[in-house]
Amino acid sequence: MVRVLSISTLFPSPPQPGFGKFVAAQMRGVAARGDVELVMVCPIGVPIWPLSQRERYRHLATCPPVSQLDGATVHHPRFRLVPMIGGDSNPGRIARAVLPVAARLHAEAPFDIVDAQFFFPDGPAAMLVAQALGLPLTIKARGSDIHYWGTRTRALPQLRKAAAASAGMLAVSAALRRDMAALGFPEERIAVHYTGLDHARFRPLARGQTRVKIAAELGIPEGPQLLVTPGNLIAIKGQALAIAALAQLPDAVLALAGGGPDLAALRAVAARFGVTGRVHFLGAIGHDVMPFLMAAADAVVLPSEREGLANVWIEALACGAPLVIPDIGGAREVMKDANAGRIAERDPSAIAAAVRDLLAHPPAQEAVAAHAAGFSWGANAAQLAAFWQAIAAG
Repeated sequence: MVRVLSISTLFPSPPQPGFGKFVAAQMRGVAARGDVELVMVCPIGVPIWPLSQRERYRHLATCPPVSQLDGATVHHPRFRLVPMIGGDSNPGRIARAVLPVAARLHAEAPFDIVDAQFFFPDGPAAMLVAQALGLPLTIKARGSDIHYWGTRTRALPQLRKAAAASAGMLAVSAALRRDMAALGFPEERIAVHYTGLDHARFRPLARGQTRVKIAAELGIPEGPQLLVTPGNLIAIKGQALAIAALAQLPDAVLALAGGGPDLAALRAVAARFGVTGRVHFLGAIGHDVMPFLMAAADAVVLPSEREGLANVWIEALACGAPLVIPDIGGAREVMKDANAGRIAERDPSAIAAAVRDLLAHPPAQEAVAAHAAGFSWGANAAQLAAFWQAIAAG
């Protein structure tokens, strides 16, 4: 039995139950194995008054110090957040908040490993905790924690220091592993750890029947070809590019599944391109509805600026929905032939051309889903447990 203290700033909590569901799914799989004793710490960042009274922060005050998620205990120490300008210095504040909790828990029952579920800010913070407790450190990289923070002059030295101090690292794709090595991380300590998948939820469903269900529940018309773009409405996800591409696809409608700060701006983009009536802003989609939406899609269009290997890519493929995505992160590790979809530049005309080609030669849903067959939360958990056990054994 290996006892692991894992730190994740993106993880479900009572005021933010939808945060980090993919991390929670991973950890749920690990806990179910019985060979890892897992203790989660999800630090909550709250700014000073009066910023703490703003809408986006006020609900965080309701977060208890400890919560339960599927029977697992999650600790929520608070750290001082400095909005807009303080991101590079978050690791130190997170470590100061986490260390008293970690030291107390370690005294009650010693840990074998301190783990970070993101490279920034979690990695440098976990490094400080691991050093204080005299324990080995492991860190997982997922995409933006490398591709964004690795470009920042104050964050990059912290990333490199944490990488050098780690006993082992994980990357969600081979492409991300190469990017980490290019930043000077010790490549020999980085293993590829692919995401998991719940095959009971994400599976092919008869597209015609599913379109009827989606039309009734979400108000999306049955007739036109359906393009779906899931994700938070933020600039790096590229929804504006998908909307602009829609203007060149007169026989299609676009469903944006997600909420976020760019809603008004994206409505304005739709109006500017004259496609307001063909863009459906669905808001946050329920856990049980998303698989039906993707199974109903003729294509899932995700023109993100950066990804490691997106969980939603695998979920869409598992539902039989081919992808249109840029050549970023691990795209070519999942897009192994034309049945999986098309790789297109982040340009409206290129996206539209890829969609037209895909819709002119639609693959069978089963052929698309075959690209996700090797992904499962069971395999993901088994690899993670073996990784930790090897680190703990020295």
